[in-house]
Amino acid sequence: MKHMNSEVKEERTSNKKRIDLFLVPIVLIAAFLNLFKIWTDEYANAYYTAAVKSMLQSFHNFFYASFDPGGYVTIDKPPVVFWIQTISAKIFGFHGWSVILPQALAGIGSVLLLYVLIKRTFGVWAGRFAALAMALTPIVPAVSRTNNIDSMLVFTLLLATWMLFRAVRTVKFGWVLAAFAMIGVAFNMKMLQAYMVLPAFYVFYVVATKITWKKKIAFLTTATALMLAVSVSWAVVVDSTSADKRPYMGSSQTNSVLELAFGYNGINRLTGNTSVTGSSHKQPAQTEQQTASSETKQNSNSSADSSQSSNQRKSSFSQKMQAPGGGNQNGMFNTGNPGPFRLFQKGLSDQISWLLPFVIFSIVGLFAGVKFKGPYTAKQKESLFWLAWLLPVAVFFSIAGFFHQYYLIMLAPPIAAFAGAGAVALWSMYKQHNDWKSWLLPGGILTTAALQVYIMSPYVSSIGVAPIAGVGALGVILAIRKQRKNSLTNYLGAAAMVVLLAMPAYWAMTPIIYGGNSMLPSAGPDSSSGMGGPPSTATNSKQSGFNGMQPPGSSSGNSSSNNQMQPPSGSSNGGQMPGGSSNNGQMQPPSGSSNSGQMQMPGGSSNNSQMPNSFSSKSSSSKRKSGGMNAEVNQKLLNYLTKNNTGEKYLFATTDSTSAAPYIIKTGKPVMAMGGFSGSDPILTVSKLKAMIKKGEVKYFYLSGMGKGGQSDVITWIKENSKEIPSSKWQSTSSSAQQGPSGNGTLYEITLK
Repeated sequence: MKHMNSEVKEERTSNKKRIDLFLVPIVLIAAFLNLFKIWTDEYANAYYTAAVKSMLQSFHNFFYASFDPGGYVTIDKPPVVFWIQTISAKIFGFHGWSVILPQALAGIGSVLLLYVLIKRTFGVWAGRFAALAMALTPIVPAVSRTNNIDSMLVFTLLLATWMLFRAVRTVKFGWVLAAFAMIGVAFNMKMLQAYMVLPAFYVFYVVATKITWKKKIAFLTTATALMLAVSVSWAVVVDSTSADKRPYMGSSQTNSVLELAFGYNGINRLTGNTSVTGSSHKQPAQTEQQTASSETKQNSNSSADSSQSSNQRKSSFSQKMQAPGGGNQNGMFNTGNPGPFRLFQKGLSDQISWLLPFVIFSIVGLFAGVKFKGPYTAKQKESLFWLAWLLPVAVFFSIAGFFHQYYLIMLAPPIAAFAGAGAVALWSMYKQHNDWKSWLLPGGILTTAALQVYIMSPYVSSIGVAPIAGVGALGVILAIRKQRKNSLTNYLGAAAMVVLLAMPAYWAMTPIIYGGNSMLPSAGPDSSSGMGGPPSTATNSKQSGFNGMQPPGSSSGNSSSNNQMQPPSGSSNGGQMPGGSSNNGQMQPPSGSSNSGQMQMPGGSSNNSQMPNSFSSKSSSSKRKSGGMNAEVNQKLLNYLTKNNTGEKYLFATTDSTSAAPYIIKTGKPVMAMGGFSGSDPILTVSKLKAMIKKGEVKYFYLSGMGKGGQSDVITWIKENSKEIPSSKWQSTSSSAQQGPSGNGTLYEITLK
């Protein structure tokens, strides 16, 4: 032990004098994966980008995180990350990359923080391996390359972890308060998701801190009270403000932040009851039937070939979405069926689980010989922390009723930590022991290689057989070699880590290679889809994820492969977008048209070229305008609305944020999303709308489909009391005919005296 302590002291002294040269390429890799080509994403996640545009215009919008410049409704998350994005946009100008930049830097910062956390106790090589594993975990750069919240959330929680570790080492109460206050800040990023690390914080502080039980209880109680105070501080201010003096709290049913936090963004995620109308998700078979029944009409340009391709995709549905063991994987957004092996199912395993078998063997090795009553070494205490982070989060994702694939970034820190610490520990056991411990490293390598072969096997058409066979063969060779004293042994150990990280590295690069989706980020050869999961039978590897289906509004073969937004073949997954409810935005399966697979968006509208936010993805464009939502505007409509605006506050009103966001981004003018993000928020009543029209606040309404939730009466009243504007005045003749559940979208005008 004395010898070990002296080595640690020497290492710390050495590190103070020079930079770890091995860390430099790791940071450069992280920077490349997180930053390269983010400037091509012009709108990012348009829902959140529109909010930043609005927040730049006034402190009122900034404080409440208003979705629209008029302060009508907020976005469905707390404001802290969007405050940071707004500051970035203020400094660098309003661009897609400027709102993505904070998350990209947070992704790099998380790599550095994990290196610091692991290196101090487990050694420099453990820190290096952990940092590299974090950088190459596919879902980490996939999320960090967008303006979604999760990358910043993880960075904040790792910063809180650093503070907690410092509190234990220094036995200073101030650092305990800082650590728990930081979790409170994280709560104001993504609400209850920030609390998923609390078991680790409590367990570690109790086990690792050398103070009396009385002080432990007092310190933790005080720190928890501070955390709760910070957590609800913004919510209390908002909820105590008169409703007529602030925007409506988006995606809530009672116009309350606390209801949003503990309901829609909290418990409902576990139960799967995220429908704002109160209904839970349908069972897979019901969802498939429901989705099939709401298919959009075939495009008049449909060909026989596309119809045949569509039928093939439909017939292969049950084959494409299989979970391990033959179970049908029909979970929302390709997140599989709840169960103990959910993280190993297709759609999740390729996002986060590449190293999970190695982590399991590492946990066994790191806790080998530990006695329940202690004493515990520093390594065992910190291993307990990462285990207490890993297990509850893994259990949540194994049983949760609703989440998106990119939420899995919460598992990245503990997995990377165990990968780094375990690599060094298992290597030491491999060389020094002759008992069962010496087989932990070979066992970890072999099982991890086997899992990676399983993960890659559905992607043969995209990546070829060679990488899959190579990982499997090298995994077997490196696992069975047991010549510990051979001069090549050290190199073989390093080679094993390279082999296990090779395919995660490739997967982490796929958002750059194939294009990403800023609204539903995921990694893999179909990363531009935002749906993850195994590819289809498409012949073009860049189209494989979604059978080559085109973005809504574009004709077959006219879109660049990097911009494609296509649902998995025959998927019954509801097309809910970030923050959206389960009863809207369902992905439509192909119906035999050349532009089949249209994504039905919130409010019942079908995203195609005739919507006001026409998504005509052009292959010649140097900017990627996906944003997960339509990110282009109908210029003729915009010209008409601007010309005929007679002082109204809102340029126009529409059912949901999907149609409104691109116009807010482009013009900076208020556009009313009457039902909030999904079109289902009970914000507007007929009497309130009448009053707004009489005040001259709004007179134009763009409607496509019936309103959802509490909007049906409002939509009916608008149609009965308005004048329809001929489409020739506002619709571009170059666009294809509009389609949707109730026909073409329509522009209405209402004036009341």
